Parts: sequence; C-alpha cells; structure tokens
Amino acid sequence: MEFTGFPVAALDFYDDLEVDNTKSFWEARKQVYAEQVRAPMVALTEALAQEFGPAKVFRPYRDVRFAKDKTPYKTHQGAFVGVAPATGWYVEVAAPGVRVGGGIYEASGERLAALREAMADDKAGKRLQRILRDLEKGGFEVAGERLKTAPRGYEKDHPRIDLLRMKTVLGMRSYGFEPFVHTAELLDRVREDWRRLRPLVNWIEAATS
Repeated sequence: MEFTGFPVAALDFYDDLEVDNTKSFWEARKQVYAEQVRAPMVALTEALAQEFGPAKVFRPYRDVRFAKDKTPYKTHQGAFVGVAPATGWYVEVAAPGVRVGGGIYEASGERLAALREAMADDKAGKRLQRILRDLEKGGFEVAGERLKTAPRGYEKDHPRIDLLRMKTVLGMRSYGFEPFVHTAELLDRVREDWRRLRPLVNWIEAATS
C-alpha cells in the first residue's frame, strides 16, 4: 500500500473515541480503524523502513490491569523504530493531529547511570547540549521526565545540571492537523524530521550501549 496521508476520518475516529471509549463503539467502527488509521500507519512506516529500520505499530488496546483509568482503547495510534532499549524514533496520529519525535522514553538502573555519566562528561555532555540547542532552533520541543533536584552523586551547581536532572530525553514536533498530514507530503516531513533527530538518537544509543 502506497502512503497517501492520514485521511480526515482517522482524526475524526479519535475525536469520537475520546467521547465514547467503549467496546460497543469500537466494534461498530473497527473497520474504520483498520482502513483509515492502522493501514496508513503501516504504509508510512514501511516507506521509512529502508532508511530507519522496521517499526513496531502499537496495538490499540490499553493495559488496564493496574490502571485507575479502565477505558479499554488508546486514543492515539503510535509507531516506534527502536535502535536500543526505549530509544529511537516515534510517529503518532490522534485527535489533535500528527506528531513525531525521537530520543529515549524510559531509562532506569544501569542505563540511566550511563546516560548521566555521558551528560556529566565534558566532551559528550557539551555535544548533547549542542544537539538539543540545534533541535530547539529547528522548531522541536525538548521534553522529558525531570527530577526536581540534582540526582544522587552530582552537585547542584554542576554546569550541566539541567541535563542531569533529565530521566528521559525527547525531541518532539507536532504537525497538528495541517493540510499536508492528509497527503503523501507527510512522508517527506516525517523522514526529514527523523533525520534531524538522528544526532540525538545516535548520542543516546552510544551513551547507553
């Protein structure tokens, strides 16, 4: 299947799902999900796979076993290309439109320690600062989970304390519902932004591997 954009019906589907997140709604519209949401996402990721690698297109069902929110379905369709644990590129379609991102979305234990060690290193840490600064200048939002204070073992006045407080590091860009998300142009936009995110992904992969 050639990628031609996400139809308006894909965004409308999630608009409606946010209002009626029930099995009955899903069963009545599962063909809309399959044809207007999942199929275009598969086509998009397959078109990107030669350069970035195969993607995992996430299942639409929420894991509610330990959640207070028992609504059964995710209100977005995401896909992820991983190069290391929890590290890689992301694309998502939902009611607010389409967004892309890259970086590391979960780190703990040895990987978090390695990430912080690289951030604290004078050469590697300054390179990450440059990468993030370039992404922000290019219109990306630098996001991630942050500690309120310095992590254990690091001084509060460390020159890169803002980095060291980050437990995850992500570069994100939202396309919203710009007209191009409904056309084949979206493929070029995602490809170009994933390329711009490659220095961040590569830095994290090297730091945590």
